[in-house]
Amino acid sequence: MSAIETDLLGPLRGVRHAFLTREGGVSEGIYESLNCGFGSKDDPAHVAENRRRAAAALDVPADALVTAYQTHSTRVATVEQPHKADNAPEVDAMITDRPGVALGILTADCAPVLLADAEARVIGAAHAGWRGAISGIVEETVVAMTQKGAQPARIHAAIGPCIGPRSYEVGPEFPAPFLAQDEANARYFRPSSRADHYLFDLPAYVESRLYAAGVRAVARLPADTCAEPERFFSYRRTVLEGRRDYGRLLSIIALED
Repeated sequence: MSAIETDLLGPLRGVRHAFLTREGGVSEGIYESLNCGFGSKDDPAHVAENRRRAAAALDVPADALVTAYQTHSTRVATVEQPHKADNAPEVDAMITDRPGVALGILTADCAPVLLADAEARVIGAAHAGWRGAISGIVEETVVAMTQKGAQPARIHAAIGPCIGPRSYEVGPEFPAPFLAQDEANARYFRPSSRADHYLFDLPAYVESRLYAAGVRAVARLPADTCAEPERFFSYRRTVLEGRRDYGRLLSIIALED
């Protein structure tokens, strides 16, 4: 199994985290091998075993792992105890101050964001696709963490593997809402090889939203889920290849007892 840690979150006392790749699981075919998404059409038994292995990578029990039914919203849930996957809240971020809860975010091109204030012992995990990011999911996560005692200036945030700017081609209408929000957002777009198309830098934009929320320590993993098929699942790559479904990557953060 391949679990990626960041130098930013890794040294934090009492915090464990990992961005899992697609390697080291039991799923087969298009889901090979560490597909952790029950929302896929993969064998549920395989997904359950993959999630157990992913949790074990952080040395936490499988029943401590909580994920959400993600809908590209700005809703944030405060998790006080583990819930079963079939009772997942419809949110795109979760926060907790409880040891024994491992927060998990599922992605396949969108940006997973893991956050921690080690002093306050408050952690968060967010799913930031372009819709959620432009609407404020990152800021809402930081606000929810502050309600549990965190301070934005103490929060460390890591942006995990997501689609990179060389792979994220968008149409002529896509930049408009970003430019309406702030003309300076033009820096996250550059012309594509196709006329009237652009390449969008999602991780850089998510990073800017973290800074806007008052976070001062931010790390971005140098990865492109669409361009690295051996390491990552990718929704866009699946569409381009004409496949029927795709696996989901899992990113996890937890507090130690």
